[in-house]
Formats: sequence, structure tokens, C-alpha cells
Amino acid sequence: MHAAPTEKRIATSVLVIGSGGSGLRAAIEIAERGGDVVVVGKRSKSDAHTSLAAGGINAALGTMDAGDSWQQHAADTIKESYFLANPHTVEIVARGAERGIDDLVNYGMPFAREEDGRISQRFFGAHTYRRTAFAGDYTGLEIQRTLVNRAAQLEIPILDTVYITRLLVTDNTVFGAYGFDVETGTRHVFTADAVILAAGGHNRIWRRTSSRRDENTGDSWRLAVEAGGRIRDPELVQFHPSGLIEPENAAGTLVSEAARGEGGILRNALGERFMARYDPERMELSTRDRVALAAYTEIKEGRGTPNGGVWLDVSHLPRETIMQRLPRVYQTLLELQMLDITTDPIEIAPTAHYSMGGVWVRPDDHRTDVEGLYAIGEASSGLHGANRLGGNSLIELLVYGRIVGAAAAAYSEHLPAQRRSETAVEQARAEVDGLLGSDGAENVRALQRAIRNTMTEHAGVVRDEAGLRAGLAELAEIETRMRDIGVHPDIAGYQDLAHAFDLKSAALAARATIEAALERRETRGAHNRSDFPALDDTLRVNLVWSGPGRIAHEQIPPVPEEIAALIRDVSTAGKLVE
Repeated sequence: MHAAPTEKRIATSVLVIGSGGSGLRAAIEIAERGGDVVVVGKRSKSDAHTSLAAGGINAALGTMDAGDSWQQHAADTIKESYFLANPHTVEIVARGAERGIDDLVNYGMPFAREEDGRISQRFFGAHTYRRTAFAGDYTGLEIQRTLVNRAAQLEIPILDTVYITRLLVTDNTVFGAYGFDVETGTRHVFTADAVILAAGGHNRIWRRTSSRRDENTGDSWRLAVEAGGRIRDPELVQFHPSGLIEPENAAGTLVSEAARGEGGILRNALGERFMARYDPERMELSTRDRVALAAYTEIKEGRGTPNGGVWLDVSHLPRETIMQRLPRVYQTLLELQMLDITTDPIEIAPTAHYSMGGVWVRPDDHRTDVEGLYAIGEASSGLHGANRLGGNSLIELLVYGRIVGAAAAAYSEHLPAQRRSETAVEQARAEVDGLLGSDGAENVRALQRAIRNTMTEHAGVVRDEAGLRAGLAELAEIETRMRDIGVHPDIAGYQDLAHAFDLKSAALAARATIEAALERRETRGAHNRSDFPALDDTLRVNLVWSGPGRIAHEQIPPVPEEIAALIRDVSTAGKLVE
């Protein structure tokens, strides 16, 4: 069978899937080394998810606190991960952080600086020293802009509207990917020696999330698993304590934790400053997992606001402080709710924010189980364990973007022969044809919503055996209904087809999450089991999911002595929280 006339073939040495911070950093590395690279993304590169990151980026630069070191950064990361982070991964990021910042500076990143020119650094919760560099409260946006500009200088081809449906694999070796243009429907066959998966996490499968519609639905996970990869720690999801409740179409939009760091106060519907019950010492400056749990508990026990949230109040702060330190929060609330935070409190609730687990990769170069396939950024796993240290996700993008770009370029260069398989392309083509021809009774959007309701109800901030089992039963029913969907491209493009693939990804990510959450019979970090409230030392392992019902316990290497010696309880008095 010949390729349909509307099929484009594009060949490159390395294909990068995802045009956020990690994907662009990897592509830049490859291009700077003279390699051949193409980047594909399903939304505009200037609007990638990285641009939403507000707080800052970590590196032990010692510009503010000379006592800081990469070892201390590593120690803080491992402690905050509840000892589930891989020490090798942590060491690579902490050691490579300064280089990551230098790269950004060389590309023109406008970091906030002290009067003498040093890069400013501020506290984020659970850091021993001030080590978070920033640009106002829109650091991620500036990083994305900086990387987009550098990619443009290097003339890296970036295809902005291509949705990847499947990785092309033969003999456990990746050789490219298949996809379609969401606007025109034109199919794309990419052939490549190496593929870097940088397509984000899975937190959109909850009802309230800091991700926008149609991103972070678990694309990376499905692509990897269908290609022969595995998922590590799918149950470890960070719920951000402060997401907006209204308007409905922006539910989960983040209120930066800088709002609490600058002195914001949390109150329940009775006006009580409830953090006194949960962490009387640190109050609002407690860690992310604790504040989210506290807010969840207040709401669950009936002390929530009319819309099922709690109040975050910064109105007692000087107006000047709010305008200088929280400009984005001020602007967002004005735009979305016509609310003036200098006079009124903000109604918030916990929101699914970050996938701490992800595709299983090796620490040194983020290779997966599939030859030639790499995963980076939120799509990957190993750094964050059961609770991510604020500011670490942005530095991870830069450190591993550089390392993996170099590794993929070298892999391509030394490949003795290129594997190709027309059968694999046929299968990918048939999958899209099949969905385009489907005219079932089930609505894709309704099923996506059903998954979000199931996850919110049964696998949210607090979990238990009965709820998780009920969630699995609901999910099984949704999976059955998915066999009867209808897909209808229209004049506006092929979004409906994209949603059908999003649905497949969401279902896989939901199953991995619930099955691993059932297996982790303990409370650790962001994973709260009300029926197993204590830590269980035998579960100081990573859970690796390789398909329905298949979970392995993976041992974590010991923490090197120079790092272990620095692990200690960190006071967060007067610090900005994560």
C-alpha cells in the first residue's frame, strides 16, 4: 500500500517531541554540536507549558549565601523527596546546575540581579540556603523566550502544530515517529536515528489542574509504553496548594506560592488561620505537600468556602509589596475574576500540578528501555521522588536537556546502520485511519471528563484502598466505552482526532497512577493513604509500571556519604515556600 498523498516524510538525525524548555535545550545542544535536529510540538513554541512556571530556578551559585554547595542542594533535594529520588540523578542535576544557569545567561536570559551585578537568589521552602534565581514571578516565561530565541538563531526547524500519535519502533529500536497536523490533517512520517521525548506529564487527568486544556494528558507516557518503555512512580503527583476555583474554564490556575512566601495568610470559612493545626512552627511556609493536605482536610471536614476552597489573603501587605513582588498574581486575578488582591482575599483549593514520576530512564543519560529513545523534563523520572523541591523542575530541564542532546547526537553519529520498518509505519497509519473512520456513540470529551472525575474523586490528595478500587472499576468501564467513540474532524481542523489520542493517553496514565497508588501502602510525601498513615521502610523503593497489573519494586542506590552527611531538618522561617 502506498503512502497517502497527504503524507509528508521528514528525515533527521534526532527528533525532539515537545517544544518546552527541555526539548528546546536538547535541540540547541544538538545544533551547537553541528547535528541535525527537528522539533515538533502540538502548540506554539512561545506558549509551551514551561512559560507558566513562576517561582524560579535552583542552582547553588552562592551569590547570596557563600556557604551553599552542590552537595547541600543535593541533600535538600533527597530529603524533600522522602528518599525516593535517585541519588545519581540528583547529583547530576545539582552539579550541573551552575552550568545550566551560565548557559541561560549566555543565551541572554534577564535574571534579577543585585546592585553589584550578582544574580539575585531567594529562598524557596526546604532549601538550606538562598539558591533560587528568578525573573520577577515569570521566570519560566523568560526561560522559554530565551530558548526560543537561541533556537531561532541556530535556525532549528520547529513544527508547531504536529501531534505525534505513535513512536516508530522495530526490534526494540526507535527509528522515528508518526503524526498529523492538527490544523490541516496532513500526516507526517519522521525518520530519525534517535528520539527525545519531552512532552510533559499527566496532571491534566484531574479536574482541577495547573495545566491548560489539552496538555499534560500523559502523551509521553503512552508513547513510551506503547514503544516498549516503562513508567516509574506514576502515583507520585504533586498537588499545588493554591489553584483558583473560578472561573470554571480556568479552574486550577496557579496563584504563585510567592503569595504565601511574601506573608499571605490562609484562613478557612470560619476565619481561622488553620495552618496552626497542621504545622504551627512553619504555618503558611510549610512544604507543598503539607499545605495541600491541610487545605484539603479543612474543605473535606466542612470548613471550606462556599465554592469548596479556602481563603488566601495578602490584602494586609503594603500595596507596593504586592505590585513589586506579585505582579503576575495581581494581574491574573484582575483579569479572571475582577478581583483586587490588595483589598480582597483569593478563594483557592489544591490543584494537580506536577508529575514527579514519569518515563523510566537511566540517570546518566536518560536513555529508556528502547534503543535510541530518551525522555527528559516532566516526561522523565528520578529527580523528585515523593515531593519535588520548588525550583528544581526548571533546572532539570537545562541540565538534562544539555546532557541528553549530547547523548542523542553521539548515538546518531555512531550508529552503524539505520533500522527502518515499513510495517511499523503501516500500523501507525492504520491507527489514525481507524480513528478517523470511527462513528461510535461515545463522545471523546465526555469520556475525558469522566476520567478527570474518577481521578479527582478516588485518586486525589488523599487516597484509600476502597476509593482506589472504586476508581479502577470506573476506569474499566470508561475503557470499555472508549471502544465506541466517534471522531469528527471539522472545518476548524483535526482537534477531535487529537482529543481521541489524548483520551488514550489519559486512560493509560490514570490506570498506571491508580495501580501504583494501590501498591504503595504507606503515606510518603505527596502520596497520602488515609488507611496507611505511616511511612513504611520496606516501601523506600520506586514503583515501576510496565502495563496493566505489572508493577515492579526497584531498589534505590545508596546516598553518597558527602551528600548524606548534609541531610538535616531545614527551618523555613521567613523563607519563600516552594
